[in-house]
Amino acid sequence: MEILENLKMAVSSLMANKLRSSLTMLGIAIGNGAVVALVGVGQGAQQLAAQQFQALGPTVLFVSISRSMRRTIINARPLVLEDAKAIARNVPTVTEVSPEIISEQLVTYKNNLYNNQTLGVAPEFLRVRNYHLATGRFINNIDLKRNNRVVVLGSQLAEQLFKDENPIGNQVKIKNTSFQVIGVLQPKGFLFGANQDDRAFVPLTTMSHQLVGYQSPYGISLTLIAVLAKNEQSVKAAEFQIANLIQLRHQVKQDKYVSVINQQLVMETATAMNEGLTRMLAAIASISLLVGGIGVMNIMLVSVSERTQEIGLRKALGAQNQDIMLQFLIEAVILTTTGGMTGIILSVGGIIVAETFYAMSIIISPVAIVVALGFSSIIGLFFGIFPAKRAAKLDPILALRSA
Repeated sequence: MEILENLKMAVSSLMANKLRSSLTMLGIAIGNGAVVALVGVGQGAQQLAAQQFQALGPTVLFVSISRSMRRTIINARPLVLEDAKAIARNVPTVTEVSPEIISEQLVTYKNNLYNNQTLGVAPEFLRVRNYHLATGRFINNIDLKRNNRVVVLGSQLAEQLFKDENPIGNQVKIKNTSFQVIGVLQPKGFLFGANQDDRAFVPLTTMSHQLVGYQSPYGISLTLIAVLAKNEQSVKAAEFQIANLIQLRHQVKQDKYVSVINQQLVMETATAMNEGLTRMLAAIASISLLVGGIGVMNIMLVSVSERTQEIGLRKALGAQNQDIMLQFLIEAVILTTTGGMTGIILSVGGIIVAETFYAMSIIISPVAIVVALGFSSIIGLFFGIFPAKRAAKLDPILALRSA
């Protein structure tokens, strides 16, 4: 019997039981939709991590002293401003150095008050951290020398404090000390889960002398030093040279005393985690496809039991075993393929809607669509074989009698 005729008969049989066929396809649709959506979420997370990495800068290094090592070393020295100057002078693979002090401070303007991360920085901060001014100016060397009470606001913090008012020239209070707003930064968004736009930036010396109020015997204490390497090829060399220099200056021999975080390493770690998460999500979603396949087999077995008279009649009229088997296989594949296509359409539509209403990064992966659709068709064949064989092996005489 021709495949086309078997196809027509299979469609006719499925349409005769629309509700049952629809519910069976629903399980496959949910599985396929889940695979496409969850893989899209995982790949979106990878893309977001890559964008954040590029926004931060692939050649940026963050230098700090290991807290665990400081606790084990008697009279361990903190990272200080002179360390940053030494890196700038003595490390040839470095182009810019940004010393930073980070502290939580209460920033207020009139009745608006926010507890935000406040950074004490130098002029090099903009270039090292890849920030850009939206309006006004940034902190300069004169501000550092004079301990000026000036502040640059992140875009979100400026909006929260001043609403529609121009912040430039106005006074805000940080820890009950008045600071003049001299600039506002362009929006930068989130980097590795941290909002970069709700921060305040003051001169490093002002931060140390008037807000934090702590200096070590070795000079201005720093939270970290951000360093810009010459290029991506220089990152590893800069990491090695900086670690050696700080160990030498602090007279410490332990290898892990200095923590130099390489952004490339952070990116590779984030990518590996996202890839693992994507595979896990796809595996979890695939379980629903298997459950849907079992549902297809169950329905096909019921269909065989209900259609014994039809099977017996067809075999009595000359239909071969392979004809009966092919018909039921076609029905199973139609169920799974149609269900898979429905799930994919719904999933793609859901992704488009989600991206419209929410700031989500979800990628519609053609590979995931093809794999999910192919997998659902294979499931139809796999779980349809047993019912199809059972139907093909029915004795026509017994089938007619049982009817």
